[in-house]
Amino acid sequence: MKEFGGPAIFLDRNDINTDEIIPAKYLTEISRKALKPFILEDLKLTGFDPQSEEMRDAQVIITRANFGCGSSREHAVWVLEVNDINMVIGKSFARIFRQNMFNCGMLAIELPAEQINTLFSMEHVVITVDLNNKTITAAGKTGQGEQTERSFPFELNPFDRELILAGGWLEYADKKY
Repeated sequence: MKEFGGPAIFLDRNDINTDEIIPAKYLTEISRKALKPFILEDLKLTGFDPQSEEMRDAQVIITRANFGCGSSREHAVWVLEVNDINMVIGKSFARIFRQNMFNCGMLAIELPAEQINTLFSMEHVVITVDLNNKTITAAGKTGQGEQTERSFPFELNPFDRELILAGGWLEYADKKY
């Protein structure tokens, strides 16, 4: 089974759309790997650099509401996957983007706004996931530099859990059919 969690990067905005995740001009690429350098290239956030070391090291994205809105293309999930992002945590996701995450064997974790705000109050966050107990733990620092750790439960329906455990839809279908 794939490992979930790792160092997190914060994208502090609602409605980050699929064109910001991977610009449409790259959709003619014929391999997932070819998408890699263009992750979040068109995302405009103060202080955000898609080529930063923090972005290169990130395995988790923490964001706000309606992440992945826009077109239904799977490329937006693929570019995350080839950049070693294995999960996105947000208040909500666009329906098709969320399902594409699970179809690719990746986690899309929805948390209430208060818990998202708690995560955003932390710095240098590393996320660990306990799929059996359906909890995530965020270890990081407070604004005053003190170590802190917070755990949050999340929902995961049985079918999405099976997709995750199988490694995605194709692997699930190979095992079941």
